[in-house]
Amino acid sequence: MASSLFLLVLTVCIFSVSADVFVSIDCGSTDAYTDENLIPWTGDDLYINNSENQVVQAANSISRVMDTLRVFNSRKKNCYLIESVRSERVLVRASFYYGNYDKKSSPPTFDLQFDGNYWLTVETSSTDYVSYEAIYVAKKNYISVCVAQTKPNQIAYGANATVRYIDDLYDRIWTPATAGKGLTEVKSDAFFSAPGIADNPPPAVLLNAVTATDPSSGILLNMGFPRVEVPVYLNWYFSEVTQLEANETRSFMLYKDGQPLSQAILPPYGNFTEWYARNYTVSSNTTFSLVPTENSTLPPLINAMEVFLIGDALTDGTNSKDVKGLVSLQNAFEDLQDWSGDPCLPAPYTWDWINCSNDATPRVTALYLGSFNLSGPIPDFGSMDAIEIIDLHNNSLYGTIPDFLGTFPYLKELNLADNQFTGFIPASLSRKNDLKLGVTGNPDLCTSGKSCQLTDDPTVYSSGSKKKKKKKLPVILGTTIPIFVVIWAIVGIYIILQNRRKTAAIAVLNAGQNGGAQMNEMKVNMEEQARNVDQTYRQKHSNEHQDRDLY
Repeated sequence: MASSLFLLVLTVCIFSVSADVFVSIDCGSTDAYTDENLIPWTGDDLYINNSENQVVQAANSISRVMDTLRVFNSRKKNCYLIESVRSERVLVRASFYYGNYDKKSSPPTFDLQFDGNYWLTVETSSTDYVSYEAIYVAKKNYISVCVAQTKPNQIAYGANATVRYIDDLYDRIWTPATAGKGLTEVKSDAFFSAPGIADNPPPAVLLNAVTATDPSSGILLNMGFPRVEVPVYLNWYFSEVTQLEANETRSFMLYKDGQPLSQAILPPYGNFTEWYARNYTVSSNTTFSLVPTENSTLPPLINAMEVFLIGDALTDGTNSKDVKGLVSLQNAFEDLQDWSGDPCLPAPYTWDWINCSNDATPRVTALYLGSFNLSGPIPDFGSMDAIEIIDLHNNSLYGTIPDFLGTFPYLKELNLADNQFTGFIPASLSRKNDLKLGVTGNPDLCTSGKSCQLTDDPTVYSSGSKKKKKKKLPVILGTTIPIFVVIWAIVGIYIILQNRRKTAAIAVLNAGQNGGAQMNEMKVNMEEQARNVDQTYRQKHSNEHQDRDLY
């Protein structure tokens, strides 16, 4: 196995039955163009942002779409994310061509995945391209197609040349059958309009058929099943190629392992009939054949067939609340955007910086983002309510520690050491007695045992060891209000004293010399009261100022 992973051209091709989504991606290319089948192609630079583009050797070039490729040298898995429609049935086709681009003649082997599900193991060759298809119902509004370090899903036969879009609206690829010994290819002289059944085979594949040369001989259908037993879904299509004479009859039955599987099949002329087998278990030892009935004067024939491998039930993917939180982190930090596809599934291919539970719908239980060169404030990923460990140490994170970190019910360890956080540790974290909290290496963070001062920034505080300007607005408000109160107190005292002066003046007129002594005594008392008021104000203002510096 080669040391590098290759997403080798041709394509990641996505088609929705509603025709709202039809995406063909030429991997490794940056150009947009339309091919000879009138299929529009786009480069893959908008769908993936890591790896590198390469070109196959000129001598191995087979088509424009196949000439470029993308090489993946990092990550356990690399994924293409493509918009889709939730609950729509989609056909996904991935094709691969090595083309000896690196002159090493070492075609790689790797796993193919979609939407967190294992698809199959791809074994490429030096000379041929391989193609795989999957049809399934999308569970989200996007799908992912991934290659990962380390049975075809559909095989379609029919026609005398490859048939696909525009003839097939679903862009199924129908490849010509090879007539073996005792068989011959025949062409229909009938006229076909669009078929009237749900599977909608293109008329072009019904215009050709394979039949036996001997009227009494049957046809052994080579299905290419794997050695191990697998469940399959099978479709066969039959249409008479010519108008039969009155004395001619074409009648046959479908057999599996020598046992009849159908009633007599009489192909109609100018139309077709379909026979299907649902969820049959087969292997390379399984045989299907068409055997003429006793009254048939013509040999069996077959126009087309499809073989579908039935996969395991699809996963729902990682819990949507965790996906939402991880997207918030990726949007905030560019260095995390290289990871794509389902975060937790398949299990051996989780993202490198998370841990997941083993639930059917996995939960993210840990974030390991220490020394990831992250810079900026912490974004809100509070929806990840199954998290137990958060490691963000040794980055360049700044701002206040967000309060939502204290709302995680299962959080056991939070490492915020060696960053640039400021402000206070939220009470929601301080109250968690069983939480292992690391905040060392944040010099401007106000922690227990420090005398913290206000700064010019309303959100930033300073530890007591650093002299910084105090916040102006709160100080102004905090001192203005007491001064205002004291001024009114002084005014009130002044009015009282003025009234007393008037009384004292009357006393002087009436009392003579004794009244002068009383006036002198009153003046002394008034001066003492003023001094007491001023001293009270200064002491109160000093205490309030000291209290403010402590919080």
